[in-house]
Amino acid sequence: MTSPKKGAVSISPSPRLPLLILVLGPALLPLPLHPWPTLINSLIALALVVQSYSLRLEFEERALIVWRGSQELRRFPYEDWISWRLFWDGFPTVLYFRERKSPHLIPVLFNASELREQLRTRVGNLEQNASGTDPS
Repeated sequence: MTSPKKGAVSISPSPRLPLLILVLGPALLPLPLHPWPTLINSLIALALVVQSYSLRLEFEERALIVWRGSQELRRFPYEDWISWRLFWDGFPTVLYFRERKSPHLIPVLFNASELREQLRTRVGNLEQNASGTDPS
């Protein structure tokens, strides 16, 4: 894995969301077509657990970078961001952010408090609350 650049911050992985999905799997057993909904749910949860430890978010001075190991997958320059929001404040599950080019939904597979802190530090003026307006 490459070391972050000076001033860059990498967010710690967190398997909370995938583990919650996995734990809720048995609740799907009473559904029709059982056990398929539970099996599909469990496979998705396991894939998300793997992703939570194989992907890394790095906040650099000018961009959010998504890494898989030492390979850069995608770079999101802050200057292209229009807005962002973490859904479900008590238990953040999805990061939504909009760039000029397109919107993005990313499952929160990282430490949510670190993620929120870095988002507020780097692009805090673009944060949207539940009503879609600036929180200040």
